[in-house]
Amino acid sequence: MTRRVRDNDKNNNLKETDMRVLAAALSFFWLQAQAYAAEPVVIGLSYPSTGSYKWEGLSQKRGALMAVEEINREGGILGRPLKIVSRNSGATPERAAENVERLAADGAVMLMGGASSDEVIAAGERARQLRLPYFVPTAYANRVTGRAGHTYLFREGASARMANNLLMEYLETTLPGKRYFIITSDDVIPNGRSGSLGEASRGRDLSSQRHYRDALKQAAQSDADVLILMLYGTDVVNAMRLVDHLKLKDRMLVVVPNLNQDVVDQAGPALMSGVIGTDTWTWRVPERERNLRGKRFVVDYSGRYQSYPSSAAASAYGIVRQWAEAVARAGSTESSAVIAALEDHSYRLLKDEQKWRALDHQNVQGMYVVKVKQRAEVLQDELKQDYFDILYWMEGEVAAPTVKEVLWERSPEGPE
Repeated sequence: MTRRVRDNDKNNNLKETDMRVLAAALSFFWLQAQAYAAEPVVIGLSYPSTGSYKWEGLSQKRGALMAVEEINREGGILGRPLKIVSRNSGATPERAAENVERLAADGAVMLMGGASSDEVIAAGERARQLRLPYFVPTAYANRVTGRAGHTYLFREGASARMANNLLMEYLETTLPGKRYFIITSDDVIPNGRSGSLGEASRGRDLSSQRHYRDALKQAAQSDADVLILMLYGTDVVNAMRLVDHLKLKDRMLVVVPNLNQDVVDQAGPALMSGVIGTDTWTWRVPERERNLRGKRFVVDYSGRYQSYPSSAAASAYGIVRQWAEAVARAGSTESSAVIAALEDHSYRLLKDEQKWRALDHQNVQGMYVVKVKQRAEVLQDELKQDYFDILYWMEGEVAAPTVKEVLWERSPEGPE
């Protein structure tokens, strides 16, 4: 009799547990149904799906889409689902500014995207006029958060100065006293030192194939030890083909200050092997930083796209997640409230700690010197994209421009 009573108690407890699980599940599905029944919150993505930066653009779209889908699975924001609307900028300022207008007309309360400095500056300025926040995943010119910076513009990716501060320290430590040949998008410095990187980083996105073809011929005739290519997108790919043709890697260290997986994808590891550069993130970083969420992002992204996420993908993903969290803290999608919730906010998402600096809205984060592996080693990887060895690290506060530098850049005496 006693055993039967205990069995009945056990069955009753199991039924109560089942009912609680069922109630929790029904509550979850009810919340999701309520969110999806609500009017969606629209964010706008202006990105290059054509042109020199289309690979970075594709990575941005993939990262942003993943973040939107995750947020919606979690119930949306403020009880509403998130919707992303995208338009091709072709990496041109005119189309990017037009996209901002059209996306705002579509109801976007936040805007993001772009890979060339000129396009994000144009898009950010139009967003400022419309009082909408604009987030930049990838664009290197110092003026983005310097002279052209403003309240509504945020940059998640690194600036040229951040990359060069890291490179100067690394090169001075490992290759002291070497001669540099520096090719920028609009200039050539044939007898530079590491300190020349700061001046060279002010170059604009104006390169042409003839410019760097002529410059590389000059480099071949020089006695420089280090060749620095301050070029971007497909310009890096085309320049590296000439570097290979002239066999410059046989006698010079080749450095691409702003290097990322999307560039190596285009050029291939054979052309890029041995090249040194910097990046804010590679798919190996979460393992290095012991970041479980970052590791999960890599697994989810690679499972979905059969490709490792680049820094452009991680940046776009982080932007959407950070904006959504700022909306939750502010309790509103209104621009001024979200901006206030972001300024000087520190967080840990896919790597170590990052911060949206209130001074200039530059994302301050650790950066890495990376070196492209030999092709044979890359091909041993399952996805054949294990491109980088991480050689060196610098904390974000050291890499980022100082308060004095930012104020000077924004002053009438600062650079044009």
